[in-house]
Amino acid sequence: MPLPQTFKAMVVSETAEKTFAREIRERALSDLPAGELIIEVKYSSLNYKDALSATGNKGVTRKYPHTPGIDAAGVVADSTTKLFAVGDEVTVTGFDLGMNTSGGFGRYISVPALWATKLPQGLSLKDSMSHGTAGLTAALCIIRLMASGLTKESGEVLVTGATGGVGSVAVAILGKLGFNVAVATGKASEHDFLTKLGAKSVISRDEANDTSGRPLQKPRWAGVVDTVGGNILATALKTTKYGGLVAACGNAMSADLNVNVFPFILRGVSLLGVDSVEIPMRARQMAWSKLAGEWSIDVASIVTEVSLEELNGKIEEILKGGIRGRVLVNLGK
Repeated sequence: MPLPQTFKAMVVSETAEKTFAREIRERALSDLPAGELIIEVKYSSLNYKDALSATGNKGVTRKYPHTPGIDAAGVVADSTTKLFAVGDEVTVTGFDLGMNTSGGFGRYISVPALWATKLPQGLSLKDSMSHGTAGLTAALCIIRLMASGLTKESGEVLVTGATGGVGSVAVAILGKLGFNVAVATGKASEHDFLTKLGAKSVISRDEANDTSGRPLQKPRWAGVVDTVGGNILATALKTTKYGGLVAACGNAMSADLNVNVFPFILRGVSLLGVDSVEIPMRARQMAWSKLAGEWSIDVASIVTEVSLEELNGKIEEILKGGIRGRVLVNLGK
């Protein structure tokens, strides 16, 4: 089937200095960057970084007009490499997609072949984007924690930002694996949702955000998946048990970390950085395989599905911390 000359996409434009507008319109396929693969996008998903790009954050996206979307799943429509054939189902997450390369909030993307991962057996295109970068990041955090020695017998595992995309998937996976999961949230109305996902206990945001200035607090956590950074990450480090493990993957609260060395030199706590953007392909494929297989969860329970036209409101909502779970974008809806 011949490629179309135009396709539907969300386009963010800078209408005046520091003023940005979003619209859904037709884009020319020839506007896309040169790439070894042209992929017809079936599904994407909304992440916090997408919302930053969609509102003109120059720290994420330097040049406008631009189509955001750091996640995409679809079918190869054209290929100039032997690595992929027309018709292959693939996912693309991370790298530069949706940042300065036209992203998944458009019906077509053009990318290097090394950015794409063949869809693993057992995972549909829809399910892959129900996970998206958030699910991939959650899996990478848990892989890192377990590879560093965390077991079910180690003790409680805290997940911060638990109602968000990464947090909700992490809670569900850890719960499925039999860990004793505690969650930190500032949303009392979401306690039932988190318990159903797999949380055994809930702590308040105030408890997870220590402002006493003490270098250490009473130890509790054997492991932590921190999705927000800032003082909540600092508090997690101060309350982790001897030899405990803290996986850090986000900075929605703050990129600053005000903590001294005591958790590390007095309790032997390990801070594990987790990257899902430039992660090597072998590790990426391992995480996707686990999400498709032994770590498979009921993603439908944490997903809200929207069309491209319905995405605008969700962008504003995620910036205000109002999204629960994942937002799936159906490009064919």
